[in-house]
Amino acid sequence: MAGALDGLVVLDLTSFLSGPYCTMLLGDMGAEVIKVERPDGGDDARRMPPFVDGASAPFGIWNRNKRSIALDLKQPADLDVVRRIALRADVLVENFRPGVLERLGLGWAAMAAANPRLVYASISGFGQTGPWAAHGGLDMMAQGMSGLMAGNGPPDGEPYRLPIAITDVTSGMYAAIAVLGALQARQRTGQGQRIDQSLFEAGLSLGVYEAAHVFSQGTRPPRMGQLHRGSAPYRVFRTRDGWITLGASKEKFWRSLCGIIGRPELAEDPRFDVNAKRVAHVAELLPLLQDRLATEDSAHWLAALGAAGIPCEPVLAYDEALAHPQAQARGAVVETPAGPAMAPPVRLSGTPASIRRPAPRLGEHGAEIRAWLDAG
Repeated sequence: MAGALDGLVVLDLTSFLSGPYCTMLLGDMGAEVIKVERPDGGDDARRMPPFVDGASAPFGIWNRNKRSIALDLKQPADLDVVRRIALRADVLVENFRPGVLERLGLGWAAMAAANPRLVYASISGFGQTGPWAAHGGLDMMAQGMSGLMAGNGPPDGEPYRLPIAITDVTSGMYAAIAVLGALQARQRTGQGQRIDQSLFEAGLSLGVYEAAHVFSQGTRPPRMGQLHRGSAPYRVFRTRDGWITLGASKEKFWRSLCGIIGRPELAEDPRFDVNAKRVAHVAELLPLLQDRLATEDSAHWLAALGAAGIPCEPVLAYDEALAHPQAQARGAVVETPAGPAMAPPVRLSGTPASIRRPAPRLGEHGAEIRAWLDAG
């Protein structure tokens, strides 16, 4: 079955994660993605462990559904091949440092003049404009600059980096969304447009509660650790044999919880009788709940809390999450000729996303891409 973007050609001038994640999503939805890589080793992500039969497993996830051609952009003949692909492409995605492609004659202005229908998406650390535009941007730096790190971790400890590359992945998602919007606009206008996405702004966009605090209070939001800024109890709790998540901020859930843990008097305690008070007195509340929840296994509490309709779930490790019956029922893991893989995260009923080809070997499709250009 054809994908939603079947027939669209995407020129992928990206490396590592943010850009490749964007083009992975477009490829999953059916676009023909042509990935340009350096001849001397290709995308740096190819050297990221762990490896399976000498190939990077992470690279394989976010570079599926792509064809690879090895080209040296410092060589005029290879640069000309890239220009020829751009002239036939619907979308160009790049994550070079701002200014690099302009110096090569592949910048937005030059490409828009040559191919007015081209949607040109740039992903960078801090955007194409502003005093920080020239700074190289990695996920950790964007987490630090965007407030994510300062707001994450124990209240009195060091700032924590989220262990997932959250600004890389989020900026890639936003860029893919913007590409889809630009393609829809092109249906009306016949014109492509520039997309300027940054890791920094992706990180900023995730701080919705924190931004609300700054805008409404005019002060810096405190670091909360595992606590929620507006709900209590709403956090992870230790049980006798593991951890569970528990959200009982609604009054009906709170009252039920107090009965289930054998502390019905807490529901009437003037410190805890409404959510706003529980948030204000959370330091007093949590030990009372934790002491009780630690006396039974997770399965006991999940059964009792679930029967009462109180939001709660186990805390699973990644291997447990991938093997969970819900993940299996939803098809979150699919079998491919290359082995198990994460399924496309985009779900469309009529034009489903799919994995049609594994991540390419470096330069694997150079001959067929050149033949496609020559056939013209």
